[in-house]
Amino acid sequence: MTYPPNGSAAPPGQAAPTMPAVPPQAGPGSAAPAQTVQSATPRRPAWVEGRDRLRAAATTEPGRLRIIGAVLALLVVAFGAVTTWQMSDRSAAANSVLNRSQPLSGDAAAIYRSLADANTAASSGFLAGGQEPADVRDRYNADIDRASEKLATAASNAGSGSSAADSVTKLNKLLPEYTGLIERARASNRQGLPLGGAYLRYANDKMQTQMLPAAEQLYTAEKERLNRDYDDAKPYPWFAIALGLLALGALFWAQRRNYRRTNRVLNHGLVAATAASTIVLLWLVAGHTVARSGLNDSYDHGVKSLNVLNDARISSLKARSNENLTLVSRGAETVEVGAEKVVKDKFDVAYQTQMKQLGSADSGLLGKAAAIADDASGKNPVEAAAKNVSVWKDRHKTARDSDDAGDYQGALAKVVGDKNDEPTGECFDNVDDALEDALGHEQAEFEQAAKDGKGAMSGLPVGAAVLAVLAAAGAVLGVGRRLSEYR
Repeated sequence: MTYPPNGSAAPPGQAAPTMPAVPPQAGPGSAAPAQTVQSATPRRPAWVEGRDRLRAAATTEPGRLRIIGAVLALLVVAFGAVTTWQMSDRSAAANSVLNRSQPLSGDAAAIYRSLADANTAASSGFLAGGQEPADVRDRYNADIDRASEKLATAASNAGSGSSAADSVTKLNKLLPEYTGLIERARASNRQGLPLGGAYLRYANDKMQTQMLPAAEQLYTAEKERLNRDYDDAKPYPWFAIALGLLALGALFWAQRRNYRRTNRVLNHGLVAATAASTIVLLWLVAGHTVARSGLNDSYDHGVKSLNVLNDARISSLKARSNENLTLVSRGAETVEVGAEKVVKDKFDVAYQTQMKQLGSADSGLLGKAAAIADDASGKNPVEAAAKNVSVWKDRHKTARDSDDAGDYQGALAKVVGDKNDEPTGECFDNVDDALEDALGHEQAEFEQAAKDGKGAMSGLPVGAAVLAVLAAAGAVLGVGRRLSEYR
């Protein structure tokens, strides 16, 4: 049998043979045929696959419920975490106001007062003659010891390289130099040598131009630290409040959605989560509002009063020291005053300046302190101090008239004499005692208000964290209850 050529039909009952395809031969100058290579499909990034799975899950009710549960839990936990964080910071700042920065500010003021009072006691003892009264010497020693003790405390709390540390270092260096000059003045005075007055004036110059400015710088630095702590403690935690409102809104939306799809009014888990979140939010707002009110009260009726009263007491101490030095110097140091260049005693001019700053019940530092005082216990001592300041000014004028008339002993009696002489020293002591009473009252007012403010934040950071965990668990369980209906 003859078979047909390639491409013809196969014999009956047999399949047509398959002939391999022979590619055509390329002719001269022809290009090689292109070969097609099929590449593997590239793998998509994980986040894309996750997004697609999430999108696919969101098309089913169980998938949507899982997403809702995760979002609710995340919002509630974030709310609790931010509340804990922000309120921990504010509680720490309030604690610092009460137990650290304000006491340190008070110590800095005590350093200033102690140094100024020591300088006053030294000049008063010098005026008393070679036999310095024991009570005056004891007062001087107590002031120096108190200043040294407070400087040690300030040194342990001042950060290295800060202005407070620099002031403490300077004072620790100058204090022994000052006490050495005072001892030389005393020794010369006991021997009746006029050199003692020069030593005393030199010691006073060191106190006025170096030590007290350094103490004032320390006081200013500690007041700034106190103000920073107040600024950290008082602002409202707006971020936490905003998250709380967002979490509550999401919880209410989830329950409304559940009601519309199932016609069930309550979902126990979501209700528990909503209740816990509401408690945290109300606790946060109410607690911080009460704390802020207490801190504001501690500043307005505590710190402000303490600052003014400290300044008033320092002015009275400076005035007393300058009054004493007016008699010690006996006109040895003068200064030109006014446009007409009138020559006056340097220390008497300084005395007049300090008394003007001290003021009266209606002006100056005393007037300001009386205006800030919010009760009789705070105002009465200030008014008593103002009355004694008025008497002090009258007695001082009498002493100056006697001195200007050449009656030095009469002037001395009017300044440091006994009570029968009606000395200015009696008025100074009354002013100092009254201001100390006012300071004690205002310090107690501050501590009570600051404790109330700090106490309003107590437990809030921990309570917020615990309730947030319970709320997240409630949200997950509530959504899980709905998911179980699809199994």
